Amino acid sequence: MRSERQAPARQHFTWLFDLDNTLHDASHSAFGFTSDAMSEFITTHLGLSATDATALRQHYWQRYGATLLGLVRHHGIKAGHFLDETHRLPGLEQRLRCSAADRAALSRLPGEKYVLTNAPRHYAMRVLDGLGLTRCFRGVITIEDMVMFRQHRPKPDSRMLRHLLARLKRTAAQCVLVEDTLSNQKAARRVGLRTVWMQAYLDVPSNPGRRVLAGRKPSYVCARIKSIRRLHSFAPFRR
Repeated sequence: MRSERQAPARQHFTWLFDLDNTLHDASHSAFGFTSDAMSEFITTHLGLSATDATALRQHYWQRYGATLLGLVRHHGIKAGHFLDETHRLPGLEQRLRCSAADRAALSRLPGEKYVLTNAPRHYAMRVLDGLGLTRCFRGVITIEDMVMFRQHRPKPDSRMLRHLLARLKRTAAQCVLVEDTLSNQKAARRVGLRTVWMQAYLDVPSNPGRRVLAGRKPSYVCARIKSIRRLHSFAPFRR
């Protein structure tokens, strides 16, 4: 009697989702308020004018990927103090919004799912709880977890990404980063992860100055999407 060959099992990826402007419209709910709080913190603790504080905040964000790193490295600011002071955001829950269809699609997406965000944990959990997304994720990895050799190494630090893969016991080829920030995607692709560029909130009235040019996709981006629903049908991920 001839035995039938079993069909190969479908491969499920481990998904690493950015939080802000990927899972929700942070340009509407948080970014402006957080930026103002950071500038105010710098004004208070470094004695700078409002204009100079804003310039320094933007400079450190562009240079290090996180304003926090510049303040810790060059001014001795305590990370916990800065994160607590700048992410209180009263009324955040009332401003949160994301697509109900994306929320449903996320819960159905096969494979393990993690949040990977440069935001602090107390803020990330407020957002996930407020959106009703907490149960969709096996874990939430925040800036407090991105520490190596006693130094914070948030995205786009390639060493942190490799360390994260080891913690998750996954190879880079098994993981997909879904993210709105191209510099983070470039670093992830260099490590070997697949990358998906979330564009849902890049071209909206609440996010001026970040309009996406149609037809342009960097070589390190595997796919562009405007909704999480598209992850279910993206061809390179199907098996």
